[in-house]
Amino acid sequence: MTRTRPAPSAVADAYARLTEAFPDLSVTELEPGEAAPQGGGWVAVAGLAAGGADLDAFLAWDEAQVIEDYGQRARPDVVASFGLHRYAWPACLLITVPWFLQRRVPRFPVEHVTFQRTLGRLAVRTGEFTCLPDDPAAGLPGARVVPDEEALRAEVRSALAEHLEPVLGGFGPRMRRRGRALWGMATDEIVESLWYVAGLLGEERRAMSELKLLLPGSTRPYAGSAAFRELTGEDGRSLSTRDRVSCCLFYTLRPEDTCATCPRTCDADRLTKLTAAATS
Repeated sequence: MTRTRPAPSAVADAYARLTEAFPDLSVTELEPGEAAPQGGGWVAVAGLAAGGADLDAFLAWDEAQVIEDYGQRARPDVVASFGLHRYAWPACLLITVPWFLQRRVPRFPVEHVTFQRTLGRLAVRTGEFTCLPDDPAAGLPGARVVPDEEALRAEVRSALAEHLEPVLGGFGPRMRRRGRALWGMATDEIVESLWYVAGLLGEERRAMSELKLLLPGSTRPYAGSAAFRELTGEDGRSLSTRDRVSCCLFYTLRPEDTCATCPRTCDADRLTKLTAAATS
């Protein structure tokens, strides 16, 4: 008897577009009853959140990568900060991309996500999602309807917090950060991951407008806002930047080479970096 595959989920098209624009990241939706992948570099995100042996192994990769890339060891808190970034940046897209492209907000407890870092793959168990009343998916099993865009943004913030809070709890002690500092990092990962992917999709300006509404700076537990602003280059061109809430600590390895959005980078240096990027 031929096995019938389940119908695509309500967010499958969004993940397909994500991978088309950004081939370094792909999302596999597990079928009902299908086991999450194990071995071969896969790690259960619930294991990272637990802060034990799985997190030890995960961060050992980051430590080795720093030595390979920069020829020196990094402080343990720097290694942990790099490790959090390498997970949280793609993980946030699981929620923000379907919202941005389809106005659908899935829920992913950490128990429903598995990550393969070197291949850029996420395996997820999709289930309930939130959408607007006029969405054709509103009648599907697992759909939860909210009345308007602001209510949907609240669902995005809630879904992200549900996933990120236990992850921050696992990484936080290794990073020697807590509370506002951790949620500032989370805010930066949410904003910068979608900002980047939207640029690949040709929708950077819309993403900036949407993110300003999503994270206006007064939505706990998040710390800070999307914080976009414009700088003017020597040729009169407007260049977009933002002010990060947190610092990724890369300066501890290369003090002279900070990010264009780093709170340590002055506007003159930002213009130099942004102009070079725009030219290339």
